[in-house]
This record gives sequence, C-alpha cells and structure tokens, in this order.
Amino acid sequence: MSENTPPYNFGGLAEELTDYKKAQVAVIPVPFDLTTSWMSGTSQGPKAIIEASGYMELYDIETQSQVYKKGIFTDEEVSADSSEALNDAVYERVLTHIKAGKFAITLGGEHSVAYGSAKAHIETFDDLSILHFDAHTDRREEFEDNKFSHACTLRRISELNDDIFSVGIRSLDISELQYLDERKVFYAENIHSSLDWIPKVVDLLKGNVYITFDLDVFDPAIMPSTGTPEPGGMEWYPVLALLKAVAKSCNIVGMDVVELNPTEDKAPDFLAAKLVYKILSYKFA
Repeated sequence: MSENTPPYNFGGLAEELTDYKKAQVAVIPVPFDLTTSWMSGTSQGPKAIIEASGYMELYDIETQSQVYKKGIFTDEEVSADSSEALNDAVYERVLTHIKAGKFAITLGGEHSVAYGSAKAHIETFDDLSILHFDAHTDRREEFEDNKFSHACTLRRISELNDDIFSVGIRSLDISELQYLDERKVFYAENIHSSLDWIPKVVDLLKGNVYITFDLDVFDPAIMPSTGTPEPGGMEWYPVLALLKAVAKSCNIVGMDVVELNPTEDKAPDFLAAKLVYKILSYKFA
C-alpha cells in the first residue's frame, strides 16, 4: 500500500472508526457472479465499490453530516459455489450483524445475493416494505433452470414478503406480468418528467423499509458498468429525492447495492460508493 492509498475498508477509514463493537454500520461484500445473463464481472463489484469509497469526501453537504463517525465495519467477503449455498451464507452473515444491532449493507455481486439479505431483514422486522430499484422486474419463476437466478430474485423475495414496490422498471418478460401488482410498479417512462410520483411511493410504504438497489436502474449515461444496461434509466437527483423522502418518513432498516460490473472507467464505481454513503447520510442524519 502506497502512502496515498486509503485503507481497504468502506470509506477508507482509520482503524478506530472500523472497530466492530463501536460501529453502527456493517458492510458485507458478496462477490458472487454465477447466474448473470450477458456480461459477467459483477464479482468484482464489491471490491471496486470499497476501493472507490476511500476517495470520497466524508462530509455530506446536503445533510451537513459526517456519518462515517457512526463507525463503519467492513466484513470479510461471503462466497459460495452455488446459489442455494450463497443464499444461506448471506442470510447467516447478515442476520448476525442485525442481531448485533448493526445497520447491514450487502454489496454485490449479482442481484441474487439480495435474497439472503432480504430474508434476514424480513424475519427480523415487522411492518416491512421492500423498495426495489431496478431496470428489470426480476420476477421470473425460473431462469436457465435456476429458481435463484438474478432474474428471479424479487419473485423469490415476494414469497417471503410481497409488499414490494419497484421503481425505474423498463424491461420485463411477459411471463412476469402475472406476478406484478401494477399499483406497486413505477415504470421509468411514467416518472421521468417530474417528481410528483415520489409522495405516492412514500405513502404506500410501511413503517420499516428494506432497500434492494440494482445499479442498472440508473441510465447507462451515468451507470454504464452493469451487465444488462437499459436505455431510459433514472438520473442521480430524482433517485436521491426518493431516498431522502423515504428516510424522512420511514425507518430504513437495511439495504443491498448490486450489479456493478467494473471497467477501466472508475466513475461508476465512485457513483455506487457515493450512493451507499448518501443513503447512510439520510438514514442517520
């Protein structure tokens, strides 16, 4: 490590700010990339996000806060050889952090890593809604003979808790329509021209909210580093406006950020890291 290279943890923090006993936040990297549909590489996403996070300014202008002072612990990576084993491993790891009183953040990897994390939160928190950011509905019953494929993640989660609200959707397979409640889907084409839809989302959410955030919800112009980029995506500030409104009205209890497929362009890595930090700032400020 050179003199100018930050420590390898989320935020590039000094050791005293990463102590597990004191930290209020736990970051769990899950470099899993088994079921991606097109461009593989999301297994490198967690490392890229953590490395980029070391170069953020840690004062948040909007909230006038320094959330890193709450303490952020970066856990060891979770790995497995199959989707089922990965689900169990993530569930156990995240549940351990929740029971220890930490705000748990799972970093993927492909979207399928969200299942174990969501399950741990669903079992822990009553009165819970799931806020799903994505270009895709991810509600296939099965994909390529795998019920736990990234394309099935929200279908599987819905079997545990079907109070799911999907934002930014602009691509789906016809087989998924039967599993969608149109009142809970906010298609990108219908929300791009104003922010009037944000109070509607917030009003539908319950008191506790788990966020599952697929980075391909963003437009490829600002987030090209995903395995399945879709045109017509969301921009930075409308996404933040929704997250801020949710944090103000609800209790965000945990989250995952998934599907970063890093390239030589480091800007998307930094965006993903900044997104995590902004959500933490809204949550704790």
